[in-house]
Amino acid sequence: MTHEELVALRHAFHLDPEVGFNEHRTKARVAAILRDLGLEVHEGVGVVGVLKRGTGNRAIGLRADMDALPITETSSHGYVSENAGVMHACGHDGHMSMLIGAAARLAKDPNFDGTVVFIFQPNEEHGLGAQAMIDEGFLTHFPIEEVYAIHNLPGAPVGYVSTRVGQICASESLFEITVQGQGGHASMPQKGRDAITIGAEIVQALQTIVARKLAPGAGAVVSVTEFLTDGQRNVLPGRATLKGDVRARIPEDRIEIARLMKLIAQGVAAAHEVEVEVSFNTEFVEVINASEPVDAVVNAAKMQGLEVDGAREPMSFSEDFAHFCNAVPGCFVLLGNGESGAHGQPLHASDYDFNDDLLTIGADFWAQLVRDRLPLTNKD
Repeated sequence: MTHEELVALRHAFHLDPEVGFNEHRTKARVAAILRDLGLEVHEGVGVVGVLKRGTGNRAIGLRADMDALPITETSSHGYVSENAGVMHACGHDGHMSMLIGAAARLAKDPNFDGTVVFIFQPNEEHGLGAQAMIDEGFLTHFPIEEVYAIHNLPGAPVGYVSTRVGQICASESLFEITVQGQGGHASMPQKGRDAITIGAEIVQALQTIVARKLAPGAGAVVSVTEFLTDGQRNVLPGRATLKGDVRARIPEDRIEIARLMKLIAQGVAAAHEVEVEVSFNTEFVEVINASEPVDAVVNAAKMQGLEVDGAREPMSFSEDFAHFCNAVPGCFVLLGNGESGAHGQPLHASDYDFNDDLLTIGADFWAQLVRDRLPLTNKD
């Protein structure tokens, strides 16, 4: 596929975004293109394309995510989302297009020996898609030995490749703390157990977890994002619910944060003689890159003449690609999206846009990586 064809494809995806587990038209479009390219196509929770050449028995997987976000687009370009309240604000339209471009290149000029499994995954944004494909039997039906994924990175130079061995993306856990006190009249607080004051005390105390309970530089984040009560203008609330988000770089910190959060909430509640309930659910686990796939990415990037950093700092955002990496050795790769304009806007911003200049760069990089990992064997 030419650059112009990839741009047209990316814009078509951008015009018709769909949120997680509802990527019906997107899946149909991907599957039809892969079939036209001559790939073996399997449709289930996601879409899987298989391209086998030669007699080699090695198989690698390349993943792209398909889902969009429930965001109203504010861009001014000519391919703004046609679906109200939904947009590709994270570049998944570009990720799909790059991977399809790679499939087209490898189908036309294989020059590799083995099997490439092209993984088009739903519902990455909620951390559910990768596990859903695994639960459906993906790893049984497609026994890959390595797995790779690319994500664009706004703020980094166009085509700048960065990755690292070990943890590269943080975990994300959602917590909920419910305080059950005793409501009462705002003029007589001594007669009740004011849940809003107790909840505020818990909010403040939670901030000591990162500041005083974890090692400096741990990279963990504890954020209370919602504070809900049943209070009114002159009614002290008897019930308060705190909701929030926790990011951690290593499982040990995540587990310790959960323990301390429950301990703090229970301690504050005991001091005020009220009941408290705490839930802590991990939506995304940490993404851990394996050393050999990282080396392969660095070498492929250099072969393509791309600037590369193989020891970047970990990212604070989360990725459900972690579930694939927990099953087989893998590498999550960041690809610079540009430093200015819509291409430099943060991921999930309503005026963010994927950089079309990356389409050919990404497709060529994928093809290079496949040929490096599944090399032809010379036979006399």
